[in-house]
Amino acid sequence: MKTLSALTSIMVISTLATTVDSAQAISSDGALATQSSSVYGPEGTDYGPQSPRNIDQLYGSNKRVFSAAPNRTSMNLCNIHFHASAEHQGGEFTTPAGDRWQDGFGYSGSLTDSQLKPFTQNVCPVSGKSLKPGDTIELHYVYSTANVDPGATLSSCLSDNVANPQLRVEAQVLVLVNDNKAADFKTLTEVRQINGYDQAVNIPTNTGKPVEYLGSTTGPSYNEQSSPVKVSWSVRPEVIYTDIATVGQWCQDNPFQEKGAHGVRKLVTKPEYLSAAN
Repeated sequence: MKTLSALTSIMVISTLATTVDSAQAISSDGALATQSSSVYGPEGTDYGPQSPRNIDQLYGSNKRVFSAAPNRTSMNLCNIHFHASAEHQGGEFTTPAGDRWQDGFGYSGSLTDSQLKPFTQNVCPVSGKSLKPGDTIELHYVYSTANVDPGATLSSCLSDNVANPQLRVEAQVLVLVNDNKAADFKTLTEVRQINGYDQAVNIPTNTGKPVEYLGSTTGPSYNEQSSPVKVSWSVRPEVIYTDIATVGQWCQDNPFQEKGAHGVRKLVTKPEYLSAAN
């Protein structure tokens, strides 16, 4: 007979695996969805506060509370992945993604013709769609309190020895440009051990004060239901221009076995599905 802890761990692993499998495909048949303009909340407020949200709107009334995860310096970096268009809205990414991607938001600023010069190679193609200059992506650095190593999918954030680890996501929105002087994606995702913890050592510190809140895992598998997996979020409000060539290089070779962008979950807007942010 399995113990309660073992059963809890199995449930969480199954939930995270489902999240990753569903989120990886932007659109299996090439169809495009448009951003919902309604006040949206999935079914099930009892699961606790949800993500993503508008980081410019800090109000939330969900009554399910849990302790915030520790500072990332006391946790292990367990996974890095990114989503096609920003899952969160606010700051410098407020423009609905429109016809190119599924739900999500794009950079609200302007780019030069040089930055938007077409790139000749396919970059991180998923379901026949390749990234191109001008695209916005949201980069997620995922941390766990479990004693784990960086690896593929969010299942790498779990351990047999810790049934219900605390999770933290540090989020940074990037704008892809055709400019070899822009930020190097491989540098942004570099991982080293510091004081015994695996760390992403180049998380930006110059993109505004992060908005912090309690939420959940994301991805389109939770568009119609609430996610039961609790996450402490830090979302930076300003973007970084990133060399699209280096994103393509990373997709071809990275320790997380990431090949392309994940899909996005619809923006959660109903206050009863959101925590108070700061």
